[in-house]
Amino acid sequence: MSFQRASGVLLHPTSLPGRFGIGDLGQAAYAFIDFLAKSGQTLWQVLPLGPTGYEHSPYIMNFSTFAGNPLLIDLEQLAAEGLLEAEDLTPLTDVDPERVDFEKVIAHKTHFLRRACDRFFSMPERQENFHQFCQEQSSWLDDFAFFMALLEANEGKSWNFWEPAIARREPEALQAQREALKDQIQYHQFVQFKFFEQWQKLRQYANDRNIKIIGDISIYVCHNSSDVWADPEIFKLDPNTFEPAYIAGVPPDYFSATGQLWGNPVYNWEKVEKTDFAWWIKRFQVTLQYVDIVRVDHFRGFEAYWQVPAGEETAIGGEWIEAPGERFFIALEKALGTLPILAEDLGIITPEVETLRDRFDFPGMRILMFAFGDDPDNAYLPHNYTRNTVVYPGTHDNDTAIGWWQQASDAEKWFLARYAGYSSPEAIEDINWLLIRTALSSVADLAIIPLQDLLDLDGRSRMNDPSHNDGNWRWRYRSSTLLTQALSDRLLTMTQLYSRSGG
Repeated sequence: MSFQRASGVLLHPTSLPGRFGIGDLGQAAYAFIDFLAKSGQTLWQVLPLGPTGYEHSPYIMNFSTFAGNPLLIDLEQLAAEGLLEAEDLTPLTDVDPERVDFEKVIAHKTHFLRRACDRFFSMPERQENFHQFCQEQSSWLDDFAFFMALLEANEGKSWNFWEPAIARREPEALQAQREALKDQIQYHQFVQFKFFEQWQKLRQYANDRNIKIIGDISIYVCHNSSDVWADPEIFKLDPNTFEPAYIAGVPPDYFSATGQLWGNPVYNWEKVEKTDFAWWIKRFQVTLQYVDIVRVDHFRGFEAYWQVPAGEETAIGGEWIEAPGERFFIALEKALGTLPILAEDLGIITPEVETLRDRFDFPGMRILMFAFGDDPDNAYLPHNYTRNTVVYPGTHDNDTAIGWWQQASDAEKWFLARYAGYSSPEAIEDINWLLIRTALSSVADLAIIPLQDLLDLDGRSRMNDPSHNDGNWRWRYRSSTLLTQALSDRLLTMTQLYSRSGG
């Protein structure tokens, strides 16, 4: 579908400020929405919201594609409900306020979440909504809560190293474990209930202020997840070990000379299609319960995907395998109606991928940081855009605008200077605001600005660098006081000037 002309801000909730070492769904999130509203913004884009594992990537290391991240639960709201004592909510002080220390955060917040859970289940009169939630979300919640309880009981070992009867999901063995782990299962149901209760409240607050949430579906899921454990037949796994037979990634590209090797199992699309794409349709149905628009990460994987044999050290030795993208989106459209989807069509994009995207009228993405080589026909240059496009200065995978400019080649700097009407690169004072203005003034229907660029931050505030796995996904901004009235006024003026404030 096409969208009305609008703009918004890219910010993952973990990057919000707060007292407990990580952004959450509390006061700072509401303050951020207020900032968006008074700045004329009508879109808030987030990254996948699932519970993260190794290195805490929201894209490739989620324990579930359906569940929410318990670390985002606002403890102060739990205290307001009487599930915690407000005076006991000690802040996490021995951490960098601009970086998430996940290990410390997990230990700190889990302590309070378990206390809140114990108190909640001592109050039977307050559990009606909980039981309703568990019933409504049983199609994924039952497996997820059980998986997490088993994961903890097995000290974090991947599910294919559990007791064979449990790994194979033999009914009698599963029933015995459900009984043995019922308290742990109930805890994971509780934190999901509270996550989605708080998220729905926050989303409604945004919607009431004419702000839509852009969620994100990562095409692949983590091997050690409830998704693969519950439905192993729809993935290409070794039938004996349940290890991935092939893993996902991309060939050499802008980000890496050896490609990217993500480690996720790839889909057995033949078996997925035999179910009429039931798992994928359920995935979109659940996601659209909690967001308004869905950005589909690695959209090109629905036309063809890069499959690398397990055991390869780089992604160079993979091959392209055709996927049934058109048949899938026809089935999805039949099930859901008009599809509010944005297609992340970056990387190696073929005419076949563009045909698939345009067949369903999905907006593609344009990144200004990719625009300024030496070719005026570059698809990322604004004069080559179509209206049904979403433009970014950069995404979560790019450096900040200032960080990019500091490392850009002389050729890129001179091309950008000439393109924007400057006499030389040295004449450009605020590169981030130049890229913001370029995005907002473009013909693209949607423009999304990373918060780091609005806050004049350099490469130290980069969210993710795909060329390496460690140390990513940790950036936070220090305080809501950075969202000043002057910044709001500047953004509002520019948004109104380029007719993007109507939503």
